[in-house]
Amino acid sequence: MPTLNTAIVVQTALMQACLYGHWKVVQILVLFKANIHKKGCFSGATAIHFATLKGHTRCIRLLVADYVPSVPDFWNIMRGTPTDETNKEAFDAGNLQRLVNGKSDGGVTALHLAALHGHAESLQLLLDLGASVSHVTVNDGSTIDLIGSGSTPLHYAACGGSAVCCQLLIAAGADMGAENANGLTPLMVARSWHKTSAEGILSKHPEGRVRILPSPYLSLPLMSIVRIARECGWRKTSVSSTSHDPCVICLEMECTVAAEGCGHEFCTKCALYLCSTTSSSTSIRGVPGSISCPLCRHTIVSFIKLTSTTPIKVLPWSSSSLALCAAGAGTGSKCASSLHGRSDMRRIRSSSVHLGCSSFRSGKLSSMKLDCAGLDETMPCLVSCLRLDVRRSSSYRDRISRYSEFS
Repeated sequence: MPTLNTAIVVQTALMQACLYGHWKVVQILVLFKANIHKKGCFSGATAIHFATLKGHTRCIRLLVADYVPSVPDFWNIMRGTPTDETNKEAFDAGNLQRLVNGKSDGGVTALHLAALHGHAESLQLLLDLGASVSHVTVNDGSTIDLIGSGSTPLHYAACGGSAVCCQLLIAAGADMGAENANGLTPLMVARSWHKTSAEGILSKHPEGRVRILPSPYLSLPLMSIVRIARECGWRKTSVSSTSHDPCVICLEMECTVAAEGCGHEFCTKCALYLCSTTSSSTSIRGVPGSISCPLCRHTIVSFIKLTSTTPIKVLPWSSSSLALCAAGAGTGSKCASSLHGRSDMRRIRSSSVHLGCSSFRSGKLSSMKLDCAGLDETMPCLVSCLRLDVRRSSSYRDRISRYSEFS
């Protein structure tokens, strides 16, 4: 069976979380704006490739949170039949399609991987997000492709033997008679790999257009709640005062958002959980991609911020960290006078240096570069100084140059 070479030396935390299906980790990384477009060094695969490889559909949903707008007409826009021109201009569908149709080495897309491994739920979501059924693989010498270059996702679905994936691709417009570079059609691929379950579907053309329901993993309110969480936070521990009502789901945090439509209020954390885990509405009367309110079952397309919800404030630098960062040539005399004596030096070494939200020991700040030319030479420096007479060894420069090739 053809496989994608996933032996990547350098992988981001987002790639690892998507590979093993840790959707909660993916949610936090997406909230902190992790780079979802980062490619692996030796395979060119992005986070969406890793999520699709194992069929982690929840992770795929979170990766596209910034590209799927919270508008009720999204599914019709992606199908090319918008009913509201205003909503059509609310987002750029091209950016979403470029993300979903991103290619790794060999021209393999996420849709190829979902079709090959039989992940029908992931494949259906990718199709709703604008994945192309006509993209073909290429022979660039970097992957082992036993099917042949020029293969479509339907070729890969035939090789994997998933009848459901073949049906979804054919209903989405895949060409059943397309030939790859080896002259093989999807039916010929299925026969060569002895996939009898897919031969019956690939041997005859469907009569008429097959209608496909939207993916239950399509979540329209996700973009709205992600933006509110980034602006106002989502980890408040308890109700701050008696004037605020607690969330009806967790009964701990105060309500910060309201469902647009029914108006029921929730905390941001519970709203994030609903959008990340709940299957959306697939009924004809419901809006495709909406989720049901847990209180009244009304369809939710977006969340709005309450007037009492305030944005989070950026924590200022602490006085101790500012004092160390200001230890330059211009402030050398001040530092020398303040750090006078062994007792003061021991006190500073034992204290913690607060860098933003993290706390590190001051003795471990070897990577910081400070100009301590104005300090007393008899007093040891806390961090490595930027001096002209200090040069790195050749082995150090070699390690840095090798690392820069992969960054």
